[in-house]
Amino acid sequence: MKRNLLASLGAMIIAVTAASPSIAQTPQPVELKGDVKVRQRVKENGAEKQILAEPKVVVPGDTLLFTTAYRNVSSQAVKNFIITNALPGGVALAPEGAAAQIVSVDGGKTWGALGTLSVTGNDGTKRPANAGDVTHLRWILTEIKPGVAGEVTYLALVR
Repeated sequence: MKRNLLASLGAMIIAVTAASPSIAQTPQPVELKGDVKVRQRVKENGAEKQILAEPKVVVPGDTLLFTTAYRNVSSQAVKNFIITNALPGGVALAPEGAAAQIVSVDGGKTWGALGTLSVTGNDGTKRPANAGDVTHLRWILTEIKPGVAGEVTYLALVR
């Protein structure tokens, strides 16, 4: 079944927190911009290759690349800046690269490497968490110097 990107993913939510609670009450020194692309296979001159395209329509199994670009727009270095992305409801974290991420499988209450987390099934038994259980991803940027820009990314599969 084809799904419109806006309907299936909802709004991409980028929640940003910082080490100091006072930052939340003042203008942010770091600008953030979210983007999403879909991986597509195309034939060019008889050869098949993968490209990233604007996701007009996505279907279950499509791979999406979510990107959060950041830029320090202040004149001061920003230390311990945290970017937290909630996975949209219509997607699951792709297993590819999942082990290297800081994730939560409980709505952002606890964090760790995927291999260290567990979930409780409907029958009450615990099992190791897998990429499909991830609800949030987090990146901790130790220092962003003035004017410095970069990006964090993750792959997700349309459910």
